[in-house]
Amino acid sequence: MKKIQLLSYFIAAILLLSSCGTQKDVIEISEQEKEIFNSTSKEPVAIASEKTEYEITIIEPGFNVWLQTIARPEGYYSQPFLESRNKILVTNWNIRVNQPLQFNSNPYQMRIDYSPHIDYAYEVNYKLYNYFIFFQRRFNQRLSGFLPRI
Repeated sequence: MKKIQLLSYFIAAILLLSSCGTQKDVIEISEQEKEIFNSTSKEPVAIASEKTEYEITIIEPGFNVWLQTIARPEGYYSQPFLESRNKILVTNWNIRVNQPLQFNSNPYQMRIDYSPHIDYAYEVNYKLYNYFIFFQRRFNQRLSGFLPRI
């Protein structure tokens, strides 16, 4: 009797787990974004702050146009929000850079040195965060548990 009861619990658990499928999050990409992602113009975007000595230059095709036309405007996000997201995104980015056998090394070529103890100012955090959103949307990647939305 106990064997039948255990077997029925086991079967019920398997049925419950198999019926609990997760819905994959789908990122909606507009036609305008698709055009930008397919562009080949490489206008470098310098991410720098006059207050700090830190600078990042992004030469990703289409990023400059995407930043000016698709991304939320400067001031939309607070600096603490950007800093907290950038900390997560940079950490996951660097994990992928350091594990080229597990992750394709083409999109993750260079490590990003980002310290949560340094104030990089708003502009650096804003452009870095938007680069991560652009990158995730363009290459259909997930660097965090957050869906890369605009």
